[in-house]
Amino acid sequence: MAKECNNTSCDKASCEGCSSSKKQQSFQAEMNAQSNVKHVIGVVSGKGGVGKSFVTGSLANMMAAQGYKVGILDADITGPSIPKMYGLKGAAMANDEGIYPMITKNGIKVMSINLLLPTEDTPVIWRGPVLANMVKQFWTDVIWGDVDYLFVDMPPGTGDVPLTAFQSLPIEGIVIVTSPQDLVKMIVKKAFNMAEMMKIPVLGIVENYSYVKCPDCGKEIKVFGESHIDEIAAELKVPVLGKMPIDMDYATKADGGFFAAIDNQYITDALAVMPK
Repeated sequence: MAKECNNTSCDKASCEGCSSSKKQQSFQAEMNAQSNVKHVIGVVSGKGGVGKSFVTGSLANMMAAQGYKVGILDADITGPSIPKMYGLKGAAMANDEGIYPMITKNGIKVMSINLLLPTEDTPVIWRGPVLANMVKQFWTDVIWGDVDYLFVDMPPGTGDVPLTAFQSLPIEGIVIVTSPQDLVKMIVKKAFNMAEMMKIPVLGIVENYSYVKCPDCGKEIKVFGESHIDEIAAELKVPVLGKMPIDMDYATKADGGFFAAIDNQYITDALAVMPK
C-alpha cells in the first residue's frame, strides 16, 4: 500500500512510493454541458501557408458526405479562414447557456473568432495566454450538440495555442499538413515530435502543392521540387494520406465562399485512419 507523504521538505528518495507523487495533473477542460462530441481530430502544420485550413475543411466535407455529424473548431485565432471559405458571415448567436456555432451549406458546425468579431478583417491583437484561453472557451462555452467528428484547425507551429489545444481538448489524433520544399523534413519532425511529447497519435501526413497539371498536355509540373514525403513518412512510421495538387477550381471555390461544394478526392485515404 502506498504511503502518504506529509514531509514538506521531501526529496526523491524520501518520496519513493508516495501516492501523491503518482498523481498527474490533468489540464483537460470540461466540454459544454449541451455538447456531445465523440471524436476530436487536430490538423496541424509546422509552418504557415501550407493549406492546413484547406485540409481541415476537406476532411470535414468528406466525413459529412459519409453521413457523420461534423464540426470545425477554428483554433487559428490570429489567422482564421474557415468562415470565409464556407461563406459564413455575421455574428454567432449566444445566450446564457453558451454560444451556438454557425452551420455551413453542407451541415458542418463551425466556430471561429471571425464569427465573434465586428468585421471579418478586424485584427486580433492579443497576447499568447488570451489566445490560448479563447481556444479553450470554444470547447467549454460553445454548444456543439451532437457531433461525431470535431476537426480542430490549429495555428501553425508549436507555441501557446497548439499546446493549450493539445492539453485542453481530448484530441485522439492529428493530421500533419506539409508541402514539398527542402525544409519539410525538419518542419514535419517538429510537429511529429510535439505530438509524441503530448502522447497524441499522428494519423498521417497530407502533402499540399505537390504539383500542378498543365492545362494543355496534362503533365504534372513539380513547382516546389520533388516530393520527399514518402521517405519522411516511412522514417516516422506514419501513412501518407494524400498528395494534393494546386487546383485552381478548388482555390476559386475556397476564395468565393463555396468550400461546401468541394469533394477533395486526393485525401480519401484519410477515411481509413479516422477513429471509429
